[in-house]
Amino acid sequence: MRTQIGIIGAGPGGLFLSHLLHRMGIESVILERHSRADIESTIRAGVLEHWVIDLMNRMGLGERMMREGRPDHGVTFQFMGRRHHLDFQELTGKSIRVYAQHEVVKDIVAARLKDGGEILFSVSDTTLQNIDSEHPSIAFRDANGVQQKLDCDFIAGCDGFHGPSRQAIPAKARKELDIEYPWGWLGILAEAPRSSEELIYSNHDRGFALLSTRSPMVQRIYLQVDPHDPIEAWPDDRIWSEMQARFAFPGWTLSEGPIFQKSIVGLRSFVCEPMQYGRLYLAGDSAHIVPPTGAKGMNLAIADGIVLSRALDAWYKRKDKALLGAYTDTCLARVWKYERFSWYMTTLFHRNDAETAFERRIHLADLDFVVSSRAASTALAEVYVGVPID
Repeated sequence: MRTQIGIIGAGPGGLFLSHLLHRMGIESVILERHSRADIESTIRAGVLEHWVIDLMNRMGLGERMMREGRPDHGVTFQFMGRRHHLDFQELTGKSIRVYAQHEVVKDIVAARLKDGGEILFSVSDTTLQNIDSEHPSIAFRDANGVQQKLDCDFIAGCDGFHGPSRQAIPAKARKELDIEYPWGWLGILAEAPRSSEELIYSNHDRGFALLSTRSPMVQRIYLQVDPHDPIEAWPDDRIWSEMQARFAFPGWTLSEGPIFQKSIVGLRSFVCEPMQYGRLYLAGDSAHIVPPTGAKGMNLAIADGIVLSRALDAWYKRKDKALLGAYTDTCLARVWKYERFSWYMTTLFHRNDAETAFERRIHLADLDFVVSSRAASTALAEVYVGVPID
């Protein structure tokens, strides 16, 4: 098999990259270890930044997003028994859209296949070869277990933290920086009426909580828990009791209903430097991970895809290597800003029992400053709605 760009991973980053390249006249093949049904049905939350919404509409991908996604013009911060609304629209003139990641994946997969794009699902034993040469390739077994090889000009590793792409870079050639947070998130999906029109972030003595909405009758809610807790330690009654305590507010009611999905995940921040080696370019979670508190993961993966598509377009049209050479620096300039924001939001709202009472009061003072200063509110809102790509 032969193509120009071999893409490993059919997440938002790999799919957007393939679609962008197609519009530039550059061929690509995507290799995905899961089936199409798996990637389209694995439920994952998603918040789209303002510029991503515009991008999807310009690319002809936004019809269902605009119809089914929920526009959010701000968020509410709750702490010390008070609630404060940050109006993104008023502060920045922009808003976000709540639209689950797997729904984005459905839209782009359908578009790629409609355009004749090649996505090979259910592949296994994926191995990157000769990435430091001008003739890299990807060896893999197809859905039938037959050994295959994909020859290409460049490889885009969009295969997540546990994929083979980053590991193909020699250990001595990469630096990995990370933080393992002492908290986990218990996330649920519940059949319950909408309790709030927008996201509510709660800083509470019992721990952080986040209220979101999937649809008018499906709610997505998160609780800070011990990441080592077994899910059996959190029966439904305990979950609702804890949520009612952390979101308690006079004159407001948290709607309850049957919980049909729940899980506990750990939180981490991670960056790999550099994001390229030879003819391999990392994108998305293979190169960086942010805790979900800042709602940046999917948006960062898409941004990587844009940067890489532009660099490849310059190389194929003019043999200009400058953008490819600058790929790591260009991406990391955004990545580290978003890492900072996600770390800030995470440490601002979570209760850390290792901190002193003094440090906790500093966090509360920080929250009070954010909501009482227009300049601070605007600074936070500008990053939350998303920094556009030039």
